[in-house]
Amino acid sequence: EGYLFPDTYYFPKGVGAEKIVTVMVRRFHSVFATEWKKRANELGFSVHEIVTLASIIEKESGVPAERALISSVFHNRLKKGMRLESDPTVIYGIEGFNGNITRSDLTADRPYNTYRIRGLPPGPIASPGVESLKAALFPVDSDYLYFVSKNDSTHQFSKNIIDHNRAVRKYQLNR
Repeated sequence: EGYLFPDTYYFPKGVGAEKIVTVMVRRFHSVFATEWKKRANELGFSVHEIVTLASIIEKESGVPAERALISSVFHNRLKKGMRLESDPTVIYGIEGFNGNITRSDLTADRPYNTYRIRGLPPGPIASPGVESLKAALFPVDSDYLYFVSKNDSTHQFSKNIIDHNRAVRKYQLNR
């Protein structure tokens, strides 16, 4: 998970899964250049941690223009020792997920549940594209610590819990 680079590939009919995986992983390594490895190190992350973070950004972002801002929220939270509290990480850990996150899902002790664990989960939850990888490596500079979906593929970003809770009520609870 995470290293099967999303791209368009052409294979002859009957090619085996092992060959397909090899080509996709090789493509990942050609995209994740030496400069990016250096940047990950500058940020204090391993390549695996950047791919993990980028995979969360990939799943959280509905609008490409918000990726670097979503990344900044996660970077800010990590720096402050806050939990990431990312719904896609919770979903990733649920076998047979039915589309509805429950309170018990958010409180379950699972290695990918970022409502319970601090820091990044043990690995990627998806295979991030180049734009999510860039966002993980080059977040915008912001003071945002929270975001919530507006249910139109965009998000409301907040700097504090009071504003965030207000946005949750407006966009998620329809109050």
